[in-house]
This record gives sequence, structure tokens and C-alpha cells, in this order.
Amino acid sequence: MPKFDRQRLAVRKMYKLFINGAFVRSESGRSDPLWDGSEFGANIARGSRKDVRDAVVAARTAQSKWLATTPATRGLILYRLAEMMEARHDELVDRVREGGNLSGADAEKEVVAAIDRVIWYAGWCDKYNALLSTRNPVAGPHFNFSTAEPTGVVGILAPDEPTLLGLVSVLMPALVASNAVVLVASEKDPRTAVVFAEALATSDIPAGVVNILTGLRSELGPVLAKHMDVNAIAFVDGPLTTELQRHAADNVKRTHVFHRQSRDEWFSPAAQSLDDIGMYSEIKTIWHPAGI
Repeated sequence: MPKFDRQRLAVRKMYKLFINGAFVRSESGRSDPLWDGSEFGANIARGSRKDVRDAVVAARTAQSKWLATTPATRGLILYRLAEMMEARHDELVDRVREGGNLSGADAEKEVVAAIDRVIWYAGWCDKYNALLSTRNPVAGPHFNFSTAEPTGVVGILAPDEPTLLGLVSVLMPALVASNAVVLVASEKDPRTAVVFAEALATSDIPAGVVNILTGLRSELGPVLAKHMDVNAIAFVDGPLTTELQRHAADNVKRTHVFHRQSRDEWFSPAAQSLDDIGMYSEIKTIWHPAGI
């Protein structure tokens, strides 16, 4: 019998949305090509308004379960996320290198910094409330104390770069504060966010606590800002800032604007802080009669 040379085609990764703990295609069926220079890189799912609504429903359902988890257990779960990122270390380095057009050494530095930042925030889960809470001095036969509670469902537009460290820096404080998140990945290169979602899927974080959408910020950002069941929205200062703030005002949604513009600013110690956890928290003050 004649012999034929066989050429094997590479199995390309399919980059999907991550909603309610599952990887799904956009309900619109749309995708956008991503190019690595002159070479085709991947097709990226282009999320729609319906995908945002589905993600918000999943986040709202999951948030109460996440809040009911004890602080110590939340810390262990987030530490488990760092373990899963460590297990995908090489793949994350490859994606960060391609997405940021970085050298291998710079990509390695970012992945290590991102994993360390997850661990840093995991350690705050059973500590932050003690520092954000206080007993207030009052005059009269009563006492007054304040305590931190989660905002609820938070919409986040991740920065374009650094693709992994920037995402982790805006996501982790919201999770520590017991919120559920709908996050729009970097529009420039969302592949790192999808690999990060695979680490999420194999961690112990309950389905729906983190939902990651890919697509255009100009389409998905305003939908999140307008959504009446989203309690806060966070994003890096940019062309959409005024529009998002205007939409968020319709239901008095909390708006957090990050002013870190350069890549180096996301590596600085100021990019991880107790203040960022407090930014995703509501401070509830309770008055109580003394002696009762």
C-alpha cells in the first residue's frame, strides 16, 4: 500500500466566557480574531448584553453563599486559587508574554507578582473587618459601632495591562470583602484572563462568585453601569469614565476609578492595600441602647 505523509494540525485553544462556573460561548455567537503581529492568534468570544445579564444573575445568587463562608475558610479558598495559578505557571507566563509583548523574564516577574498578590489578599480575609470596624465615642445612654459589610455584586473592567497582575489587583480586594464579581477582561488581549478563569474553575471558589466576560468595553461597560442589580462598578480612568459614572448614578451605584496608568504602578506596594478592600465594603453603623 502507498505511504502518505501525515501532517498534524495544532489543536487551538477555544477562548470562551466564564459564567456561573462554566465556560460558555456568547449567546450572540460572535467572536473577534486576535492577531499576534501578522499571525492569527485566536478567536475571542465577544460577550453581549444577555451575557452580562446572565453573569449578574449568577453573581447575585452566589454572593450570599460566599458571604456565608467563614472568613478563615474564604482565606483558605483564595489561597487555593494561588495554588491553581502556580500549577498553571508556565501557561500563564506564555499568555502574559504574548499579551503584553514582553520578554520571558518580564512575564515571569508578572506571574510571580500576581500569585504573591493573591496570597497577600487571602491573608486579609479574617483580619480586615477588625481593622475597618470601630466602636464610636458617643454621649448618652447608648453605644454606637461600625462594621464592614460587602457591597454585593461588583462590576469590574480590568486594565489592559499588566494583563494578569492588573486583573488580580482589582479582583482580589472585592473577593476578600465577600462580594461577587462580573469582570470584563482586557480588551487588548483577554487570553490571560481566560487561563486565569481556568485556575478559578479548579479552585474552591463557588460557581458564580467570579464571572469573566471577554469583548468590547464600549459594549459591556455601559450595560454593567446601567444594570440595577449591580451595586458597584470599578474601572481604570479612561475614555469611558464620564459615561460609566453617569449611568452608575441612576441607581446610586458605587463607582471606583483607578488612576494607575503605567505598568510599573501595578507592581508598587500601593497597588495592594487594606484601603482597596474597604473600597468594596459598606460601613454599617448600628446604635444600641446601653444596658439592654
